[in-house]
Amino acid sequence: MGKMLHVVLVVVLAMAAASAAMVSASPAEGIQPLSKIAIHKATVELHGSAYVRVTPALLGDQGEDTVWVTVKYGWENPSSDDWIAVFSPADFISGSCPNPRRNADEPGLCTAPIKYQYANYSANYRYWGKGTIRFQIINQRSDFSFALFTGGFENPKLVAVSKAVAFKNPNAPVFPRLAQGKTHDEMTVTWTSGYNIDEAYPLVEWGMVAPGGGVRNPTRTPAGTLTFNRGSMYTYKSGHELSDGTMVWGKSYTFRAPPTPGQNSLQRIIVLGDMGKAERDGSNEFANYQPGSLNTTDTLVKDLDNYDIVFHIGDMPYANGYLSQWDQFTAQVAPISARKPYMVASGNHERDWPNTGGFFDVKDSGGECGVPAETMYYYPAENRANFWYKVDYGMFRFCVADTGHDWREGTPQHKFIEECLSTVDRKHQPWLIFAAHRVLGYSSNAWYAAEGSFEEPEGRESLQKLWQRYRVDMAFFGHVHNYERTCPLYQSQCVTGERSHYSGTMNGTIFVVAGGGGSHLSSYTTAIPRWSVFRDQDYGFVKLTAFNHSSLLFEYKKSSDGNVYDSFTVDRDYRDVLSCVHDSCFPTTLAL
Repeated sequence: MGKMLHVVLVVVLAMAAASAAMVSASPAEGIQPLSKIAIHKATVELHGSAYVRVTPALLGDQGEDTVWVTVKYGWENPSSDDWIAVFSPADFISGSCPNPRRNADEPGLCTAPIKYQYANYSANYRYWGKGTIRFQIINQRSDFSFALFTGGFENPKLVAVSKAVAFKNPNAPVFPRLAQGKTHDEMTVTWTSGYNIDEAYPLVEWGMVAPGGGVRNPTRTPAGTLTFNRGSMYTYKSGHELSDGTMVWGKSYTFRAPPTPGQNSLQRIIVLGDMGKAERDGSNEFANYQPGSLNTTDTLVKDLDNYDIVFHIGDMPYANGYLSQWDQFTAQVAPISARKPYMVASGNHERDWPNTGGFFDVKDSGGECGVPAETMYYYPAENRANFWYKVDYGMFRFCVADTGHDWREGTPQHKFIEECLSTVDRKHQPWLIFAAHRVLGYSSNAWYAAEGSFEEPEGRESLQKLWQRYRVDMAFFGHVHNYERTCPLYQSQCVTGERSHYSGTMNGTIFVVAGGGGSHLSSYTTAIPRWSVFRDQDYGFVKLTAFNHSSLLFEYKKSSDGNVYDSFTVDRDYRDVLSCVHDSCFPTTLAL
């Protein structure tokens, strides 16, 4: 790519498997709803009186990627343990699976369902033996069938299956995800499609939105370049060229070119973690797994014109090995990610699994080992197996760490963190932010308090001198499902008594837990540490607004109403950042 050109749109295409994987192990906190089904013990006992009928049979005939279907079902032996499941692909019975059943002790079904609902969700099902349910279905690369089971989740027996229903084009490109590239002048777009790379050529058509409307110099390319003026708006759509020359296009969206490093303009950033996904049709939610997820998503969608970029710092869908849940998550956040760069970090539910090279030897990812996250989302890491990277966004620099890998002194990640923090020009980019998933700073969460550390084991010991030396403004973490803000801290001591306005010499870092994106909430210790300024056990997110090089507004908003419940301001000159305070300047000697 020629360096004289100013914007690069890099196309990354995710073609994940259509079926839901069955991988064991749910996290200790919360139960993945699909894991409640003992699908490996399911038997096929089709019953003559049982039926499942779905309308419409053709989905998305007007190009929709999300539709509602009506499912009618019944049989002569209704029970409170009966349930309706949605499968994709539609042919999920073992005899015709890609890997058919060979022995009697192997599972009788190909795959787990992508969602489910109790049959008695329909009123009077047990009395009449028939019911009606509506499901929301997204286009995810294959057809669907709906099944009636009895025997509950522990001993499921399949008694009826519907005819297959399908989207008009199951392969259509859907749910685009924007992300900033490795440099400020690079934007990436990832999307999901059912086309194999050898049968359809992926590309993006994009161009600058002209002042009077229309698109100026539209370009079709998988890695195109386009010169832009600062703050220009672009339109784009992802698509595929088939072997016969036919074009298949997704929906059109717009995005605004990111600010250049140091650019003095209004810049607004959202930070949240641990959001998860939820179903608008009420299915799958019997474990109360991620009750605040839709509230957070909907509040951010309503406020879409009032922020510029999102940082989701780990624990995205909590799929835990059920790959269909990644599709559900990308569909849920698509109204955001299609128009704003959606930057992600790796959480324990994306990466952690024993004996896979990670730092924590736990089973929180359900066996995913980071692969779906690395496939579905772009992030500007030098090595995509290592989920750490930097983002220069106008007056901000973000240093995003990966708590799935060792961060201690002497490791490659520690070297990256120091390089990221030390190479920023604070005169032009005064706002320096550190972000990671697990709490490497401070949290008064109950389980951290029980350990007496208020952090992950060895969390901040190797990092606090870096944060102090390079004068990190704020460090954000997720993992703990609540909100908490500290005073400016160094070595567990508040360096100022101020709580709502900070100015003058900068001498400590403010630590923020922003893990209330939507998953089940975490409790605090009853004894409030002196460094804890504000705590809220509710769902919410943080918004940072940089007005210029010397003024910044921090706001914590609740997902339920979008209102501000905690805030502070920072006003300072860049020379206040450079002033020497304890452990912030290298030692010097005076030679005579």
